[in-house]
Amino acid sequence: MRVGIAIGHTAYTLKEPLVRELRAAGHEVVDFGTPSDSPDDDYTDYTLPVAQAVAERSVERGIVVCDNPIGACIAANKIGAVRAGACGDIGSARQGVQSDNMNVLCVGAVPAFEPAWDLIQAFLAAQFDKADCHLRALMKIERLEEPGIHG
Repeated sequence: MRVGIAIGHTAYTLKEPLVRELRAAGHEVVDFGTPSDSPDDDYTDYTLPVAQAVAERSVERGIVVCDNPIGACIAANKIGAVRAGACGDIGSARQGVQSDNMNVLCVGAVPAFEPAWDLIQAFLAAQFDKADCHLRALMKIERLEEPGIHG
């Protein structure tokens, strides 16, 4: 799978190990930053390019690891065709894809590699189940992205 990834400065030490493991698992990784651990980087600087790549389908899924997964999730969801979720447990990372066709995973900066890697693996392994109730809900969400439709 072609995966876009962005790592905020607070989780910068996780960037190399996560990219290395993603590649070892057979994924093609597109790195959207951040290039350093500078606290001057804003989460929108790397979240929005990942979300745009997902919307344009230049990557199949996106991953953002930063201090504030809620802010990254809000920013990513401003881009049409993006369904981002802030997940802190494996069940949510998996079910977000299965039930809601989530295509961007936002993970809070965690102090260790394993918790982040476990969430990412669950997210990437999951598939949208296409049940009628999920398809109906997704169609209603997609309708909100049409010009002139607001709520």
